Amino acid sequence: MLTTQSSTPLGFSAYEGIRHRLPSPNRRGAVQRASHLGDIAEHYDTFLLDAYGVLNRGQVAVPGVPERIRELQAAGKRVMVVSNAAGFPHRVLMERYGALGYTFAPDDVITSRKTLVRRLQDHEPRHWGMIAGQHFGPDEFPPLDYTLLADDRAHYDAAEGFLLVGASEWTPARQALLVESLKAHPRPLYVANPDLLAPQEGGHSTEPGTYAHQIMDETGVEPEFYGKPFGQIFETAMQQLGDGVDPARTLMVGDTLHTDVLGGLTAGLQTALVTETGVLAGMDIDEAIQTSGIAPDWVLRQA
Repeated sequence: MLTTQSSTPLGFSAYEGIRHRLPSPNRRGAVQRASHLGDIAEHYDTFLLDAYGVLNRGQVAVPGVPERIRELQAAGKRVMVVSNAAGFPHRVLMERYGALGYTFAPDDVITSRKTLVRRLQDHEPRHWGMIAGQHFGPDEFPPLDYTLLADDRAHYDAAEGFLLVGASEWTPARQALLVESLKAHPRPLYVANPDLLAPQEGGHSTEPGTYAHQIMDETGVEPEFYGKPFGQIFETAMQQLGDGVDPARTLMVGDTLHTDVLGGLTAGLQTALVTETGVLAGMDIDEAIQTSGIAPDWVLRQA
């Protein structure tokens, strides 16, 4: 669902509304200013980049960023994507990044989808209700017994748990069916994408996290989240980086305080907030930092 209302105040206020459900930062960054990653590259060996609002906005690359990422890679920096993108197979994401002008090793694209898949590989068998678009594809998932949920209440009631992977085809009517089914019989809900909103050309899309928190409010069911700012996705990223990585020289770069920066701080990493190309564009950043209590190490105009 794409909304054309400004995502700047809406996005920030929405995250503040669920602040009590998010991790607490273990420190405050110094909030130093720079223009872009090229200005601070000497301080870091490894860069973990959010995608939407950092690498791209909708289907368009942020101008100048593909070239800057190539410069970092040419300088020997390790550059990885750490994204809450969950609704598409990994191969589709790789094709998209390539079309946008980015080159990443496939294993260096860490997503919340991949993090959820790791959880399911060791999970006891059950019949899942799958919430995702038709394009989600079972790629990477272990063999699953699932039904792609639509408009039949019986399918909701028959599920032994729910996987909220994507919201592109989710509707208020389907949300109501899920809520009523969970009220009648609470079951586990695993959420692959905790984001509330994602910046798009001309507005923003409503993401799975919005629906998950509505479900928590209305049913008391507490979802398990597998993306930023929660710890599992950072554990996946650090395992991919391997031993010997210095957190003090590893920079998490994102466009939100409540997911990218908060998650990076909680994981013990350095953090940078991008302000002109994501959900906080046009907002008073100092006020946002003061209000949220989440302070990055760096504030950049763009990546």
